[in-house]
Amino acid sequence: MKAAVLFEPKTPLRIEEITVSNPGPREVLIRTVAVGVCRSDLHFVDGAYPHALPTIPGHEAAGVVEAVGSDVSTVKVGDHVVTCLSVFCGHCEFCVTGHMSLCVDPSVRRAKDAPPRLMLGDQPVAQMLNLSAFAEQMLVHEHACVAIDRDMPLDRAALIGCAVTTGAGAIFNTTDVTPGETVCIVGCGGIGLAAVNAAKIAGAGKIIALDPVPEKRALAEKLGATHSIDALADTAADQVVEISKGGVHHAIEAVGRPHSAATAVKVLRRGGTATILGMMPLGEKVGLSALDLLAGKKLQGGLMGSNRFPVDIPRLVDFYMRGALDLDTIIADRMPLAEINRAFDELRKGDSTRSVIMFA
Repeated sequence: MKAAVLFEPKTPLRIEEITVSNPGPREVLIRTVAVGVCRSDLHFVDGAYPHALPTIPGHEAAGVVEAVGSDVSTVKVGDHVVTCLSVFCGHCEFCVTGHMSLCVDPSVRRAKDAPPRLMLGDQPVAQMLNLSAFAEQMLVHEHACVAIDRDMPLDRAALIGCAVTTGAGAIFNTTDVTPGETVCIVGCGGIGLAAVNAAKIAGAGKIIALDPVPEKRALAEKLGATHSIDALADTAADQVVEISKGGVHHAIEAVGRPHSAATAVKVLRRGGTATILGMMPLGEKVGLSALDLLAGKKLQGGLMGSNRFPVDIPRLVDFYMRGALDLDTIIADRMPLAEINRAFDELRKGDSTRSVIMFA
């Protein structure tokens, strides 16, 4: 199969012929149809986060099941599926207490003495985030994918695998927004726009979107933001506090920058909660001041929207099919795998929302 391979950070990906193994007992072979180009991939491509090399990036994907292992019970050949990087075991403490996105049980990965899933000639290729989706096929554990309605367009479905699961999950799961509460979204990329849309679905009162790009602010308003503000304005946080009459109940940081995290804390009202979704540089820290603590402010992470993806992803598909969730607006461009480096260049510019790699 053809795949986009990263050999060294800060170098273009190369299209190579990769050999994919046969499915093991609990593995699923998927024909990839669509993959969103996410900023999380860019962190690895540009070397901000380390990873074993060579590797195939890509983790926001949808496709069709081509083969299943002998013990697979959750999907079958022909199923349309969305993949999710937060593969879960189903029996550890995190899983049985409802925190499946935090599972790190090694049983969902191939044993070290087993043949690798991916090979480039006689060289093993490291699988990124349990998926490696910038390839014509994906071989994954059955708990890294979930079957969806076959009427769902797969280019839109791909976005649910990361951006929407993370952004909407932050609203529905991590923060549990109550109808009428105020929400501020810092950053209007794919994750931020999904959070805006989800806040509207959840019945939030005021939804305030911050982003430096006017076009993204316009998209946020189309998706449900009641107000939008230039994130680079010196008075951006003050404007949010004024609009919300004292600060918001929930602030969602969807960029991955320390300044954005500080803004999310600053716009909170007493007792408000800031949720950090963006992948920040590994050496950075985010915190609350003594005054913030006295005011009852709270700070938390929200890995992959605290998802229970076998339940959440079909529900998000249903939201789209019923017209409540707008995924069409988030997609800025569709392109073939051969243009993967252009997709990353567009992501580095920061002006567009989501590019989607399409496989014929």
